[in-house]
Amino acid sequence: MIGRRRATSALTDAECAVAWQAASLLLGYPDEELLGRRPLLRRAVAGLPPAVAAPLTRFLDHLDATPPPDLAADYVATFDHRKRCCLYLTYYAYGDTRKRGMALLRFKHAYTAAGLILDDGELPDHLAVVLEFAATGDADAGRRLLSEHRAGLELLRLALTDAGSPWSAVLDAVSATLPPLTGRHHEAVARLAAEGPPEEEVGLAPFGGDPSLSGLRPDTSGARR
Repeated sequence: MIGRRRATSALTDAECAVAWQAASLLLGYPDEELLGRRPLLRRAVAGLPPAVAAPLTRFLDHLDATPPPDLAADYVATFDHRKRCCLYLTYYAYGDTRKRGMALLRFKHAYTAAGLILDDGELPDHLAVVLEFAATGDADAGRRLLSEHRAGLELLRLALTDAGSPWSAVLDAVSATLPPLTGRHHEAVARLAAEGPPEEEVGLAPFGGDPSLSGLRPDTSGARR
């Protein structure tokens, strides 16, 4: 039912959708298109509960106060040059191993089942893509994918926080839309932090590798909606 509050979150389904869509956009490369959406994002975020609105607003303030070239350079330094700040969720649990390929298929199948297809050259586990799917595709399936990779999300949030990255605020907001961490999750985070992802270099074809965002689009080839 639209508007109901979940026992695992202080947000309604509609509020989660707004929060996920905003976070998806804010995790994108800070180009002119994203910066032009700041007024719209501020209006959307203002109606959310404080646990989500406050960190997203804090990040929007950072966008306002930072010159675009500095934002772009910081984005590349953070997400392209730091493995601990990887935006691809399956990387944390599987690294570049054969098992990761199967995990990626789970994301792709979830999108297909919702009648959506991913643009060529994009990996389906990019956090911004998963958040967009949860917001606009299938909320329950999107929430499950995020929850299944809760340990990786938390490790990413902690890495951004430790680095003093402004993007940590966006991860704080995403975490606030999900159930609290359990003891099992804390153990998984500690294990990932100590051991790192598995190492076994393999190709990920046919999933591509371009981290461009907002790649979900309706499947017009007859896929089920």
